[in-house]
Amino acid sequence: MREKIEKLKQDAAKAIREKVANLGELNDIRVKYLGKKGELTAILRGMSQLSAEDRPKIGKIVNEARAQLEALIQEKNEQLKARELADKLSSERIDVTLPGRQRPLGHLHPLTLTLNRIKEIFLNMGFSVEEGPEIEKDYFNFEALNLPKDHPARDMQDSFYITEDILMRTQTSPVQARTMQSHEPNSPIRMIAPGRVYRRDDYDATHSPMFTQVEGLVIDKGISFADLKGTLETALRQIFNDKVGVRFRPSFFPFTEPSTEVDISCVMCHGEGCRVCKGTGWLEILGAGMVHPHVLEMSGYDPAKVSGFAFGLGVERIAMLSYGVDDLRLFYDNDVRFLRQF
Repeated sequence: MREKIEKLKQDAAKAIREKVANLGELNDIRVKYLGKKGELTAILRGMSQLSAEDRPKIGKIVNEARAQLEALIQEKNEQLKARELADKLSSERIDVTLPGRQRPLGHLHPLTLTLNRIKEIFLNMGFSVEEGPEIEKDYFNFEALNLPKDHPARDMQDSFYITEDILMRTQTSPVQARTMQSHEPNSPIRMIAPGRVYRRDDYDATHSPMFTQVEGLVIDKGISFADLKGTLETALRQIFNDKVGVRFRPSFFPFTEPSTEVDISCVMCHGEGCRVCKGTGWLEILGAGMVHPHVLEMSGYDPAKVSGFAFGLGVERIAMLSYGVDDLRLFYDNDVRFLRQF
């Protein structure tokens, strides 16, 4: 029996030292020799067949062998865990001397860039920036701007009406009326109103049912058409370049009198004539005029004491000309290949 126990101990010790490569195999060895159905455990269970004299001697030998094997298993277990940790640290090692991986950053949309540039120009000229609701009352969108009920601009086919008295604003001009009515009568105003507007325009290369406008308003004593002309010439030459030509043509708007269309020399051909300007050398860029006396009166201003001018321009059109974009829809398609160019 002693020889059998000694042989089991030596076989187990040899397997632990030489054959075990991981914790799973070590556990298999432990179960084989020391488990409930292990070989050393089986000897202990069979001791009832031994004589009373041999039973304590054999029990002592088995317990010593068991203790030695448990010590070997514990030692091997610590070695394997240390090796696994070293392997894991080696495989997951990070070289902190390498440069960090930069996350790709986005940038402002070209329309936002254009709008910010326009804002900066007018802020430097002493204008304030005013905002108003995109869902507007009929009164501020039309009536306060001298657009009576029978005016074509109020046609349901041109505007997005929510109710008979509520609609999506068709221009940012309502902000002008709201600003005038929020000020003391006849007090000076110098403001721009940027924002999104909505009209039932076809979604094609030059039109969109939603677009961005910047409208401006100046009211004070002694404001003349010369002030309008000087302000717009200064702004347009900063938006494009100092050499751009600017011309004023008579026009008609219900809320201004007199009214004018403002053109710039074609930024593509520099006034020589091309497909973009249809051979004229000029591009229509905005509308403007002196504030109609009726508009002043409806907002509590006295046209006998003050005068003013107003203008409105489309941000998309300026962005198209500034960046050489020939299709307005590109600004709203969210195509990253297009947006990355700005």
